[in-house]
Amino acid sequence: MVAASPPPELRTALPTAQRAGTTRLRMWGFDIYDASLWTAAGFRADAWTQGAFALELRYLRAFDGADIARRSLEEMARHGPMSKLQEANWLRAMQPVFPDVSKGDRITGVYEPGKGARFFHNGALRGEVSDADFAERFFAIWLGARTSEPGMRAALLTPLRPPLSTGAP
Repeated sequence: MVAASPPPELRTALPTAQRAGTTRLRMWGFDIYDASLWTAAGFRADAWTQGAFALELRYLRAFDGADIARRSLEEMARHGPMSKLQEANWLRAMQPVFPDVSKGDRITGVYEPGKGARFFHNGALRGEVSDADFAERFFAIWLGARTSEPGMRAALLTPLRPPLSTGAP
């Protein structure tokens, strides 16, 4: 799947990053991408919007960047209503940060709570979206309770959950 060491772009963006969970998205029998969640010490799965993290997607097939942006917006809509203006602004913000991808390409998004998100393509900064609402809604695609892929959410976040107490001393 993906390497156990953080992608190079995280050395500056999230210097203490460690991989939390990893999984593969498959749709209609096709492998789409491998996803890895990178977190810093103290990150909590039950409060994922409170701490910085990165989500790395390693694509397993080619996709058009405009399609990635449109599909992202559709998934973001699952997490609550959006105005037409918000939809238009967010789609416009995503278009320059999501390039066309080929098999093996990586897009890494870095979440900065209360600030926004930065996006990298194969390690090179593509841009940032300085909108905290956008960033939370965007990463909710994978980490939010209303995700369309609950198995993926579990695979990314479960390694971060503390073990259940058995009640024994």
